[in-house]
Amino acid sequence: MTNVHGSEHLPVGRVLPVVVLDDARHADPLGDALVKGGLTAVEVTLRTAAGLDAIAALAARDDLTVGAGTVLTVEQAERAIGAGARFVVTPGFAPAVVRACQRAGVPVVPGAATATEIQMALDAGLNVVKFFPAQQLGGAAMIKALAAPFRDVRFIPTGGITAAVIADYLALPAVLAVGASWMASADLIAGEQWDEIANRTREALAAAGGAV
Repeated sequence: MTNVHGSEHLPVGRVLPVVVLDDARHADPLGDALVKGGLTAVEVTLRTAAGLDAIAALAARDDLTVGAGTVLTVEQAERAIGAGARFVVTPGFAPAVVRACQRAGVPVVPGAATATEIQMALDAGLNVVKFFPAQQLGGAAMIKALAAPFRDVRFIPTGGITAAVIADYLALPAVLAVGASWMASADLIAGEQWDEIANRTREALAAAGGAV
């Protein structure tokens, strides 16, 4: 099952940094660090008041694709898309949010932790889901098990993933990309440790076999 909301239209690479920004002024130097490290996309969560402004700042760049994460409501989705988000990610399956994104023509990746939620995504015309929280739910082995009956579904595992396990996920044909936060953690951003973020980004890509 592929359509306008399918994996071929989702503008993310194989490694997707998931970031939390408390200060929108950090958006641009963060973007510089991620690009320097070799990445082309970033998911900015709406867990803080600075999220939308950070999305707007990053969306103004021509070297980085920005999406909105932790989107819980239709209003958040609409505001994120208005700020320039090129894709939307939700922690669970939210039918109203999915429909809002589809109306706007913006790819949406709903969270799915069970076969039932994956089936709901398929029923909504989607073939890409966020497997969250990945490590806590059984990791790569669980995705391999779920992928068996859902052969057309692609997964973006997120949650607890580090450089030590990223290759295990990306070795699975069903995994489209891996979402992770260790390379641009909140403490590194708050401390403006841009060189360290660039270095960790390079390490993440190296662990992933160089796939962007």
